[in-house]
Amino acid sequence: MLKKMFFIAATSVSCLVFSQNASKQKLMDYLDSLSVHHKLMGSFAIAENDRPAFLKTTGFSDAAKQQKANINTQYRIGSISKIFTAVLIMKAVEDKKLSLSTKLSLFYPEIEYADKITIGNLLQHRSGIHNLTNEEEYWTYNTKPQTEESLLSIIKKYKSDFSPGTKYVYSNSNYIILGFILEKVYEKSYIRLIKDKIARPLKLTLTEVGGKIDPSKNQALSYQYTNGNYQLSQETDMSIPVGAGNIISTPTELIKLIIGLENGKLISKNSLEQMKGFVDNYGYGIAKVPFEQYSGYGHTGGIDNFRSVLYYFPELKVAVSFVTNQSDYDNNDISIKMIQTVLGKDFKMPNFKEISVSEELLKKYEGLYKAEGFPLDIKIFSENGKLMGQATGQGKFPLQAVSENEFKFEMAGIKMKFNTAKATMDFSQGANNFTFKKQ
Repeated sequence: MLKKMFFIAATSVSCLVFSQNASKQKLMDYLDSLSVHHKLMGSFAIAENDRPAFLKTTGFSDAAKQQKANINTQYRIGSISKIFTAVLIMKAVEDKKLSLSTKLSLFYPEIEYADKITIGNLLQHRSGIHNLTNEEEYWTYNTKPQTEESLLSIIKKYKSDFSPGTKYVYSNSNYIILGFILEKVYEKSYIRLIKDKIARPLKLTLTEVGGKIDPSKNQALSYQYTNGNYQLSQETDMSIPVGAGNIISTPTELIKLIIGLENGKLISKNSLEQMKGFVDNYGYGIAKVPFEQYSGYGHTGGIDNFRSVLYYFPELKVAVSFVTNQSDYDNNDISIKMIQTVLGKDFKMPNFKEISVSEELLKKYEGLYKAEGFPLDIKIFSENGKLMGQATGQGKFPLQAVSENEFKFEMAGIKMKFNTAKATMDFSQGANNFTFKKQ
């Protein structure tokens, strides 16, 4: 449903400076290339000096009807919704309806350690409350309507992962709870709070709490591209993510949100500084985003097959945002190239040469793989002539062959190398490296 963000890695690559127009044209060509090779569909936006400077849309909002996306197409933004929830919480603090030290026990005393968990702990993912979307059973109910009572019964049955305040572990459960708390302290629905306290002040007309996707209203469906076809993804019922990921919007309006937040149009400068109190690179609903010598903030998101990014760099007065409704590519790479474009720097275009691996060889890689120290098992299987992976409690993902025994999933920066003689699989993602053993 909602994915953890992948931070932009600081880069030391030496790049040539060239004209802004050439840079933006190259970014257009880059996104067109990704689209032509079915690596993504979506909408992309950049603001410079807090003003719109780049806009691009690719692909379909409804593939079956060949309905193309446009600048007003609404997409599910997943965990970027956490910025909205955190802003509303800070607004509630300003309105004296809450404090960051308010205990969870005031609202849900039945949750483990509720008398020790604060609003601040929930905002920073330091509560210890287990992430309900990590569990296999999540996929048995995620498309079915849920109530506050049913979601709380699921959350409270899991044991805490750690003592409150002692560490950072991302958990959607925290923001589901925060969404319900906002409704209690304001005695208004989360839908109404988004409209009254965020959308209306910023004049956002395409940003709201989502429901069942309606393509006739220019709302995008999400897809996986497999065997030459766009396969429609399942649709999470939006009663489930609540404050963790139930917003729909556009990249241009997301940029208005983060610029408005930075410029004090939603909450005070003091409240924003509290949101930027990063511990383990995460503040209140925002993450720290480094790029070269610059430091920004924002969030990423993922729900069904939607993927989203929203970053702002105060020193540069630059914001970048995009949402895809089909992607088989690394969002981190796209983000980096968008920022390089703003800085007028050149970048290397990708090479999409495909490697063919026989079905017989793919079958040899199939199986369940486990690694000491890695929290999830990974199932490897072939499907319609393509190798696939699926981690415990997660959706399946396609693996692109780099060689006969090396594969990658670019969207998440994952690389796998199989050794059939040793029955192992070397796994890497960023700086993380594990050796998995076939069971």
